Amino acid sequence: MTLINLKDLEAHLWHAAHIITGPIDASDYKTYIFPILFFKRICDVYDEEFAEAMEQVGDEDLARGDMFHRIQIPEECHWNHVFEKTKNIGQALRDAFRGIEQANELLYGIFGDASWTNKERLSDELLSTLLNHFNKVNLGVASVRDDDMGRAYEYLIKRFADKANKKAGEFYTPRTIVRLMVNILDPQAGESVYDPACGTGGMLLETIHHVKENGGDPRLLTIKGQEKNLTTEAIARMNLFLHGMEDFDIVRGDTLRQPKFIKNDKLETFDNVIANPPFSLKEWGSDQWSNDLYGRNYYGLPPKKNGDFAWLEHMFTSLNKNGRMAVVLPHGVLFREGAEASIRTRLLKDNFIEAVIGFAPNLFYGTGVTACVLVLKKIRLDSHKKHVLIINADGIYTKGRAQNSLSEAQADEIYSIYQIQEQEGPAKAEEIEGVARWVSLDEIEENNYDLFIARYVQKPLIEEILTVQESLDIFTQKFAELERAEQELEAVFMKEGLEV
Repeated sequence: MTLINLKDLEAHLWHAAHIITGPIDASDYKTYIFPILFFKRICDVYDEEFAEAMEQVGDEDLARGDMFHRIQIPEECHWNHVFEKTKNIGQALRDAFRGIEQANELLYGIFGDASWTNKERLSDELLSTLLNHFNKVNLGVASVRDDDMGRAYEYLIKRFADKANKKAGEFYTPRTIVRLMVNILDPQAGESVYDPACGTGGMLLETIHHVKENGGDPRLLTIKGQEKNLTTEAIARMNLFLHGMEDFDIVRGDTLRQPKFIKNDKLETFDNVIANPPFSLKEWGSDQWSNDLYGRNYYGLPPKKNGDFAWLEHMFTSLNKNGRMAVVLPHGVLFREGAEASIRTRLLKDNFIEAVIGFAPNLFYGTGVTACVLVLKKIRLDSHKKHVLIINADGIYTKGRAQNSLSEAQADEIYSIYQIQEQEGPAKAEEIEGVARWVSLDEIEENNYDLFIARYVQKPLIEEILTVQESLDIFTQKFAELERAEQELEAVFMKEGLEV
């Protein structure tokens, strides 16, 4: 069986979205396309494993045993069984999904809760067309390697995010920004990684790519994440499975109200914590935090109507003694007053904030708010203490009509600035005017622990030096324009019989 070209696979999968355009809103494409994609993939892989097992043991019952299959597919839940249906196809899909989940404890809830039996949205004719489209391509490993399957899946997530636009911010962070954050954390094989607002799993996957690209074995990573939205959490699990990962733990739940990763009545701690949580949540669970069971309010209670610092404190409490974290937050966390200023001040005084990176506006889906990345470390180099690295990257981006973007090269440029400044440290690093410098805690204290980036890293003013003749020419031009305007106004007055 020949391998499918990645571009052809991407085009084939994207065409599936066009089939359901109309009855299904663009923001819901992922709810229906991903479960069917995952269903087809695991059934085709199962068939490959079964064929190999038959060659070894020659007995059908033995060949269906757990030892030969990563995922068990009950016979009545197989793709072929559903594909044969011409009526009540939605019901057949739902039954197959539930049967597979029941047969595989790790897959419980992975197919989400889409309304497959709603014939007003998903008629038998529409579902038949969709299944026929997917059936044209074998998605087994012999045709589509794990890496290509994963890339195609991420391609779809990106395309769905583009279509969903405002709603996409709930599940998708631009991959180049994720790449920058993961490069900064530099996770290693054997370490643990946690994302408390994991969306579709992009940040966790990027840590896997990072370890692999640097010669490590990603199977040695401990991967954990929590996500509140059922559909999004299911997609994250599918995403990791389709990338060939097996040892991970993605759970559903409200992280700020009910964190799921608990050990000995305390938050489980990790080497790397990374997230792009929802910006400025109004209803985030402040009542529970006044007496938080896990001590996440150690540095103070965040404002009742804004959960930004609740996420930051949750993530910080989730760091182990050597842990490091990177979090995307709105720019306001750097300078807002009140309770947020108090928390920020205490973290600064305790020397946990390593760096602040400010971005250009309108880089994130669903919000034009300017965002920043905060980097915190439990253990900092002595040479870095009592300083914060501040990087103003608001000039590094690609302008777009509806939304700005950050290319991979631009993300790497920002990382290069960070890396060089980190290596040199406050004592040796040269300030990059208007872009980056190490700011002493004394200077920050003078500004009441305000971290507003422009206060410390300002773009140089470009003075335009004009010759006398150039200045005279400009004056003459403006004077002529003024005379013409007066003449036009005078003509209007005369036409109306008014005195000038």
